[in-house]
Amino acid sequence: MSNYYSNGKLLLTGEYVVLDGALSLAIPTKFGQWLDITPINEPKLIWKSIDADGTVWFEDTFTYKPLSSFLQHNDTSNTLIQILNTVKTLNPDFLKHDSGYVVTTKLNFPRNWGLGTSSTLINNMAQWAKIDAYKLLESTFGGSGYDIACAQNNTPITYQLTNKVPLINTVNFNTPFKNDLYFVYLNKKQNSRDGIRHYNANKGNARTAISEINAITTQLISCRSLEEFENLITAHETIISKLIKIPPIKERFFKDFKGSVKSLGAWGGDFILVTSNTPPHDYFKNKGFETLLPYNDMVLDLTP
Repeated sequence: MSNYYSNGKLLLTGEYVVLDGALSLAIPTKFGQWLDITPINEPKLIWKSIDADGTVWFEDTFTYKPLSSFLQHNDTSNTLIQILNTVKTLNPDFLKHDSGYVVTTKLNFPRNWGLGTSSTLINNMAQWAKIDAYKLLESTFGGSGYDIACAQNNTPITYQLTNKVPLINTVNFNTPFKNDLYFVYLNKKQNSRDGIRHYNANKGNARTAISEINAITTQLISCRSLEEFENLITAHETIISKLIKIPPIKERFFKDFKGSVKSLGAWGGDFILVTSNTPPHDYFKNKGFETLLPYNDMVLDLTP
């Protein structure tokens, strides 16, 4: 039996513009996904996907030579077939033998949280097949690849595409006000590919915005006061709002909140980052948002 694990992800700065080369701050999460592989003597994959609460959210059996599914018109099955065929293209020896496998994926976060159900699967599959996870991502889900970098790193990182090649550096993001930072789930999973399409249709000339985001990312990593941090993320929200022509999340839903609010990843769903000198659970619970995690409960940071 073999098993593989990949970290989940959050993008603190550079959402959208990371696609066009902006310097972005990304953090791996304490949440992620396992991939367990058990060999069997038949040429097939018996697949089971398990959510954080232990429920099985997907099951199917795949035969190969050629690759096909028992649930032939299931969207998840079709996506997995695409991934498996791409893996086979990148590694022709993958699934070449007459033996097969029982494949089990296990999330330790609710899959609707948007922390990387797809990216952790891609990275785990790449580890199993001994292929480049970035190439597998590019040929399947697409995107900037920052989520793959988070899957593979155990500390906060900066991520930047230079001529489509990822430049990744680990950073010491040891802010003295971590206890004033929280992540709030907006009760809605946002489709990243829809967000990317919206960005590409509305961005215009993003050069100035990218330059400004680069500066904010650099300043954010080294800033030592909560007030400066709040000013930086508010400025970031204003820049991205103008670029994608969507009002900032605080303006839309949390105007009376005393702290700062920043969208993470594709705007409109998943998690937001909020700042508060006192635990803001009651405020967000009264607004209907009951999932709130303190910074240290979310962020994986094994910096020595």
